[in-house]
Amino acid sequence: MALLEIQGVTRRFGDFTAVDNVSLAVEPGEFFTLLGPSGCGKTTLLRMIAGFDLPDAGRILLSGEDLATTPPELRPVRTVFQSYALFPHMSVAANVAFPLQMARVAPGERKTRIEAALEDVRLTGFDKRHPHELSGGQKQRVAIARALVTRPTMLLLDEPLAALDAKLREDLSIELINLQKEVGIAFVYVTHDQTEALALSHRIAVMNHGRIEQLDEPSRIYGYPRTRFVADFIGHCNLFSGPVIASDGRVAIVDVDGLGAVQVATQASVAGGARGTVALRPEKIRIATSAPADRDPASPLADAHANHYRGTVHDLLYMGDVTVYRVSIPGGAIVEALLANSQSGRAKFFEVGDAVEVSWPVAAGHFIAE
Repeated sequence: MALLEIQGVTRRFGDFTAVDNVSLAVEPGEFFTLLGPSGCGKTTLLRMIAGFDLPDAGRILLSGEDLATTPPELRPVRTVFQSYALFPHMSVAANVAFPLQMARVAPGERKTRIEAALEDVRLTGFDKRHPHELSGGQKQRVAIARALVTRPTMLLLDEPLAALDAKLREDLSIELINLQKEVGIAFVYVTHDQTEALALSHRIAVMNHGRIEQLDEPSRIYGYPRTRFVADFIGHCNLFSGPVIASDGRVAIVDVDGLGAVQVATQASVAGGARGTVALRPEKIRIATSAPADRDPASPLADAHANHYRGTVHDLLYMGDVTVYRVSIPGGAIVEALLANSQSGRAKFFEVGDAVEVSWPVAAGHFIAE
């Protein structure tokens, strides 16, 4: 049985529907992420799980029990906020002890639990410090220790890394993964950061306008987006749309304005004339001064680089480990290709105005029906 079940939950604020008939389930020990842009409903959904807000329709069940009449303080879940919400006048130990005092845990047991919680977040020896003496990352860990000290069934985290710099976010992401494994409880994590979600999660629910667009494992969210929104929101992606001019159930040919015929793998036959989108990640595109040597014009469907187009480098973005090239095709389309700067055999970087050929195999793209 799932640990958390959300069944047809809706929440409205006047005429605005923040969460629209959402259903999902979170398994015991799972790191589950609600991902989406600002205003998509992810934080509202988290607040309803915590009990800070109530649904207008639907049910929220934890371990099979309907939480409708259970106030926040009696729910076996704890929330870590972006602002940390630490008491500035209290020591680290006192901050962590606060929920134990509210629960009237015996003083002797409190000390043991505080020490264990601080050890879990690697803050042993920090018990006498105050929040102003801590770094942003250390404050975050105190907030997590305070949430864990009551031994909740589930931990809810609302954009907990958003206020930190990029390097610290990366370090704490690794710590969160390890901590979740160690404590063994389910985490429900809210973020708008796609990279963070992909790195941390067992599964991700991508939300948009109060609904779930796709719920899947990170690799499938990234590699096989079900909607144009998911493809565009998760990482960088070329999106080429047009009518389908042919399909045999394995490969569809899409007539893309400004680019021409694009071949893409499909898992089902697509009716001729139906519109579709080819989602193509920049790192799957080959960019070179000439066509691949293994191209076979007589057998394009079997060709490893069946899609190939001449163009010129319109602009580029050097990012240290990789360079992103935007290639202008004579028909007017722009193809974005990513090239690792450490790639073997590279004689030089391409420059703006260079003539190049971009190519990719049929299987590199993903077909999305419109």
